Amino acid sequence: MSLPTRSEILFSVKSFAAAMLSVYISMRIGLPRPFWAMMTAYIVSAPFAGPTRSKGLYRAGGTILGATAVTFLVPRLINSPELLSLALALWIAGCLYFSLLDRTPRSYLLMLAGYTAGLIGFPAVNNPAAIFDIALARVEEIVLGITCATLVHSLVLPQSIGPVLLARLDNAVRDAQHWIRDALNPAGDARAAADRRKLAGDITELRLMSTHLPFDTSHLRWTSGAVNALQERLSSFVPIVSGIEDRLTALRDLGATGVAQRWAGLLQDVVALANTPRGPSLAARGAELRQRIDVLTPDVDRELGWTGMIELNLGARLRRLVEICVETRSLRRHIDAGVHGSLPEEVRQLPGVPTSALHQDRGMALLSAFAAAVAVLSCCAFWILTGWPAGAAAPMMAAVLCCFFSTQDNPVPFIKGFLTYTIYSIPLSALYLLALLPAAHNFETLVLLCAPTFLLVGVFVARPATFGRAFPFLFGIIGTLAMMDTNNADMVSFINGMTAQIAGLVAAVVITGVFRTVGAGWTARRLLKAGWSELSRLGSGERVPSLPEFSARMVDRVGMLTPRLALAGKDQDLQAADALRDLRIGLNMTLLHSVRAQLGGDDAAVGPLMQQLSRHFALRPKVDAQCERSLLGALDNALRAICAGARDGAQRSDARREALAALTGMRRDLFPKAAAYAPSLEPAT
Repeated sequence: MSLPTRSEILFSVKSFAAAMLSVYISMRIGLPRPFWAMMTAYIVSAPFAGPTRSKGLYRAGGTILGATAVTFLVPRLINSPELLSLALALWIAGCLYFSLLDRTPRSYLLMLAGYTAGLIGFPAVNNPAAIFDIALARVEEIVLGITCATLVHSLVLPQSIGPVLLARLDNAVRDAQHWIRDALNPAGDARAAADRRKLAGDITELRLMSTHLPFDTSHLRWTSGAVNALQERLSSFVPIVSGIEDRLTALRDLGATGVAQRWAGLLQDVVALANTPRGPSLAARGAELRQRIDVLTPDVDRELGWTGMIELNLGARLRRLVEICVETRSLRRHIDAGVHGSLPEEVRQLPGVPTSALHQDRGMALLSAFAAAVAVLSCCAFWILTGWPAGAAAPMMAAVLCCFFSTQDNPVPFIKGFLTYTIYSIPLSALYLLALLPAAHNFETLVLLCAPTFLLVGVFVARPATFGRAFPFLFGIIGTLAMMDTNNADMVSFINGMTAQIAGLVAAVVITGVFRTVGAGWTARRLLKAGWSELSRLGSGERVPSLPEFSARMVDRVGMLTPRLALAGKDQDLQAADALRDLRIGLNMTLLHSVRAQLGGDDAAVGPLMQQLSRHFALRPKVDAQCERSLLGALDNALRAICAGARDGAQRSDARREALAALTGMRRDLFPKAAAYAPSLEPAT
């Protein structure tokens, strides 16, 4: 076991100081449960100031919302315990469902609103007349704990998330540069597909991390618009570079060595541009490279063959790659300026893709909500039937644990771990509750008694590798200390309370194992099918998202697939799936939609193609041979129709080139082993 680092010690000391401050103020102003404030201070605390502030704000909002719901429900349903249990279970499940549809820290608000209602409502059933006072006291204690944690972590040697986020962002940019070098350089090392997908996961993780940025203590918080814009460029980069990599492979497979040599010098210059440090000449170099790309890209005519089509697609994607490189460097320069307090005004409000554009799995959210409701109702049924005085703790713990780990494919191991370390905390909890705290007659003694345990465990809470074991251990101790608030610090009450908590944890394990557990392969298939369903809707024209929104969502799915494909093992169907290829196809479909209005009569063959694409992805993964032949024929017909179109203006010409590049990319991605496209004087019928 390694010695604690400075940041771990600092986090532990500040968290303990915030917890003790909240207990002290609670006692001085006469709040009934000071240890609730202490628990909240630890729950909200994070190593960085930004996440602490954001979690505190959302937890406060969730607590107020949950307390309001309890104040409304309990007095009206107290004479019908079954209906009250059902109402609270449905409230918890509904809040959990909607929280899972938002994968940012904002989801914390709704999740807290759910299980806070259980934490307040279930123990209050024996005193319904005082529900408003009880709910108000809980809100005051929780908000006090939040305030203390936020103030201490923000004012005492605050740890900014800005430098960490900036370092992660620079690492992602460097990974992108390495990919460009390997993709465009024939002598470069080919990186594994898993590495490409990992970059996609890093981009999504950065997007979620940046949601804390407006709450941070550094100047980087003023650059959130530029940071989000840079993340969008990285999302767009993934399908562009993977497409270029595939097109260069296609040229080599076609034996077009002369063509490849003609592009070789330009490719090296693009690699050099991508690795050029930030500078004022970058935009000029980018413009020069785009002009050279236009010169090398073949003209569109009826006789343009498959090799020419590949070149045309390559040129379009290289042009966009150059633009992304220049924009990325410019945005990174603006971020540096913002850190030093001189961010240009036009960069402050850059439009960005909202995090709501990321992948949502409504089916899994509904399944998680159902499992939580069943677990809570099961505990309530046992509590009502047995008349167990301490039984309120069982549905409380079931609700909390079902919500805590609802984002996992298989929450059971995590809940079991929480149960295990809660049990491990029992001897120390008993020592504090039954021996040490009764001997503490003033606040100073309380601090001295708590300091050794809480400062030591706080170090392990700060470590990602041990957080999952240290936090439930700490949670168990503080939960037990709360019995001091209710004057139940005796052996019978302690055994009853701990038994009820363990019963709730066991119920969460069992119910989750029955209704909610899924494997990595199952989730991977859902992710793939979600992508295919979106491509099917895109083909039908049902909903055409913006290109940045589509790229963000599909890149998010690619990143989520990476760890699950690794866990799926030797599943041949999953290993054969290529989410990057689906991403490229979707990019080309979106681009084709964007230029259809400018194609005029040349668009006649594109409509039937889109319908074929919609049908193809609706049938995935089982697509019959006839459907594939029809789709290939529709692609070739569209290529021939656009090549044969009249040239009547620069705008029409640019639209036709973009359409041909998109169609070529789709044909290559959908039918990489098909015979080369054959041009003809008339469109095929």
